[in-house]
Amino acid sequence: MSAPGVLSFTQQGWERVLAKVRRAVVYLDAACAESLHWGCGAARLLDAVGAPACHLREFERDAAGGGAAQPKAVFVLSGLLKGRTVDTLRDIVRRSHFQYCVVVTAVSHAVHLTANHVPAAAAAELEGQRPVFDQLEEKLCEWMGNLNYTAEVLHVPLLLAPAAAHLALTPAFASLFPLLPGDVRVLNSARPDKRRLGSLAEVDAAALTPELQLQIRCLVSGLSSLCEHLGVREECFAVGTLSRVLAADLANYAPAKNRRKTAPGRASVVFVDRTLDLTGAVGHHGDNLVEKILAALPQLPGHTNDVAVDMVELTALHAGGDCQDVVAPGCLAQANDPAARALWDALLSTRHKEAVMEVRRHLVEAASRENLPIKMSMGRVTAGQLTSYIQLFRNNLQALTSHCGLLQLGLATVQTLKHPHTAKWDNFLAFERLLLQSIGESAMGTVLGQLLPLVKPASQRTQDDYSPEELLVLLVYIYSVTGECPADRELDEAEELVKGALAQAFCQEPELSPLLQKITGFPAYLYHPSQYLDPALTSQPRRSPGPAHIRGFSL
Repeated sequence: MSAPGVLSFTQQGWERVLAKVRRAVVYLDAACAESLHWGCGAARLLDAVGAPACHLREFERDAAGGGAAQPKAVFVLSGLLKGRTVDTLRDIVRRSHFQYCVVVTAVSHAVHLTANHVPAAAAAELEGQRPVFDQLEEKLCEWMGNLNYTAEVLHVPLLLAPAAAHLALTPAFASLFPLLPGDVRVLNSARPDKRRLGSLAEVDAAALTPELQLQIRCLVSGLSSLCEHLGVREECFAVGTLSRVLAADLANYAPAKNRRKTAPGRASVVFVDRTLDLTGAVGHHGDNLVEKILAALPQLPGHTNDVAVDMVELTALHAGGDCQDVVAPGCLAQANDPAARALWDALLSTRHKEAVMEVRRHLVEAASRENLPIKMSMGRVTAGQLTSYIQLFRNNLQALTSHCGLLQLGLATVQTLKHPHTAKWDNFLAFERLLLQSIGESAMGTVLGQLLPLVKPASQRTQDDYSPEELLVLLVYIYSVTGECPADRELDEAEELVKGALAQAFCQEPELSPLLQKITGFPAYLYHPSQYLDPALTSQPRRSPGPAHIRGFSL
């Protein structure tokens, strides 16, 4: 086995799961599916099931149950076995013909005791026992309709989705977000007047909602399992309010205390609130191809950290046609393709120019190994050049199959180079540099005044102009760089002008993007731009397209 690391930690966990899935109907939730996607690949799961027809299903209330010829089920779940999760589990089992159920949870039994309000002293006495899991096993047999049937509940720490050897993601906690100053008001609403919080600096674990406390404890459970796998006793450091709470919880987590006594190694763990460095997330100063791929291509459905690559170029279908539902999308994760994995690691760690040349080199070498009629060309790498190399594989099924992972990364590169967002990248970078210079020399109101002419409704925008989403990114960048700024009349007036212009632009969008729907509170089926643009086209009274209609939007 390879040296302990994030990849071996994930693969070791999945090996335990794969040992249980032989000829089973397998249900996975989205976070565990993403961990499998990056760590082992779905092909490993299909091979482990080994049945002529593999029944792989999403864990949801309406999921199909198992038929009479499907006596075994395995459920792989990322969260607590409590509440809605147990209700969904019960509904699926009751409408099936299962005789053997295995439930795998990524959350340890110790956290399940906490979720069931078992005091710490009582939980310590239950060490080595698993009453919550035992009770669920009895319930599973009851739901299957025969107490003599077999049920297993076990904990496997499927915390990570390893994007690379030294980079891992936590899809189950994609929604865990640092606290903001406005959250103090929400926390205070559940506290007596004498114990109200004055600022985020006063927030501790006890001040958080029970739901957030449990979410943090679930993450702590997974991190402790990772440290156990690495064989280290961790020393925690934190920057930010939520990070401080998380680090303190890991330090005080009872199973972690016992583990540290025998751990042979040492490690420093640094927690950082992402909100303290939003410029790194929204800025365009990075010269990395992967960053541009993630920004340009659409998200892979059901995933938080991968993109959908259009694979039509490798078929006889016409590119640009309505083929999205005909050909399955490609992706960046290539867990079982060593050549593609090597290219992916190179793309993560090199600059844009070198990365594109690396893609060309891998395509040329693959085509040469397959004796494809490749025409070499030196100089600058273009999207057209890469496309011509990729198309060589289209009519050679064996070559296409052998290098499928590499071709997916190649197509992701081509589609990113051709994407309008990539063409704007340098414009973003230039404007951000201009803003930095202006922030150092001018007041905040003046800086916002420079942004105002860029806010244009859809009818006046050209391909080179900024969309509403891109303008919001620039606003986040401006306020993140500036930080706290004293209020004055000029700033208030500038903010009102920008808010009014943005609200006008939102209301004149032909169709709101998913992000704008979330910000404004207008789902697509309720949004009718005609009621804002031309009262003659609708019998409904025209609403004033001002900030009042953009719920939850403020600078």
